Amino acid sequence: MNLFPFLLKLLPADSPKLTATLKKMRDENHLWTPYGLRSLSKSSPYYMQRNTEHDAPYWRGPIWININYLALEALQHYSKQDGSVNAHLAKEIYDSLRHNLLANVAKQYKKTGFIWENYRDSDGSGSGTRPFTGWTALILGIMADKYD
Repeated sequence: MNLFPFLLKLLPADSPKLTATLKKMRDENHLWTPYGLRSLSKSSPYYMQRNTEHDAPYWRGPIWININYLALEALQHYSKQDGSVNAHLAKEIYDSLRHNLLANVAKQYKKTGFIWENYRDSDGSGSGTRPFTGWTALILGIMADKYD
């Protein structure tokens, strides 16, 4: 599943492809977790597979705030498309995803004292580099509902 047409807001608001994307995004067997969206569908044969013998599955499952930020921006956009059959679903997913991300980053910060490069999709714990004020600094935009 490729999210880029969705993330870049290239899909028409009433597109059946948008409907399918939103449903797969919200499916726990694909991208959805209680902590944010995975970087790769859980159903992919590459999910959590090593990139090479010495290279961990960096972008193959963990939750990255930058991708989630783009997803929230697109969800907000599609939720504001008056008359669209997807507006209500986009708003519902937006609210849940935003809550999950904010709650998890706050929980991990309270627990460890750090914001992290990425977060494990299995339990939301921080992983990668810490402290990481790169991608995860986008959480401030998410808190403010600012995506521009």
